[in-house]
Amino acid sequence: MQLQRSEVLAFMRSNKYAVQGSASAAGTPQAAVVGVAVTDDFVVIFDTLDSTRKARNLVLNPAIAFVFGGLHAGDERTVQYEGIADFPQGAELARVQADYFKVFPDGPSRLTWPEITHVRVKPRWLRYSDFNQSPPLIAEFGFQPVP
Repeated sequence: MQLQRSEVLAFMRSNKYAVQGSASAAGTPQAAVVGVAVTDDFVVIFDTLDSTRKARNLVLNPAIAFVFGGLHAGDERTVQYEGIADFPQGAELARVQADYFKVFPDGPSRLTWPEITHVRVKPRWLRYSDFNQSPPLIAEFGFQPVP
C-alpha cells in the first residue's frame, strides 16, 4: 500500500508545534519550537517577532527546515520538511493569517505586538518516516513551486 499525501498532511496537522531550523549569516544553526498551521498544499505558516534570530536568519537566507512529530513516547513517526520562507504583505498576508488563525484562534490578539510578523514556507521536499511498524515506512515527496 502506497502512502498518500493526505495521510502525511493529516499527520503534520496533528502536530500543532514543530521544530524549525535556519542558518545565520555566519552559517551557524538555529532551532526553535514554533506553532504551525499547514495548508492543503503543505505550506507551513507561523508567527514570530521581527527581532528573533529565526526572522533575521530567514530575511538573509530563506531556506528553512522543520521536524514534525517524534516527541510522544511510543509514537515514532516524523516528517522532515524543507522549504523556502517569505514574509507576505497586503492581501496575501491577510490570506496567510486567515489560515494561521484557524489553528491558533488567539493569533489576532498578537497583531497589536509591534514586531509581529507571519512567515509562509513553501515546501520543496519532505520525508515521512514511520518506525512504529516493521519494516519502517519511509516516503519522500518533492514539490513543484507553489505560486
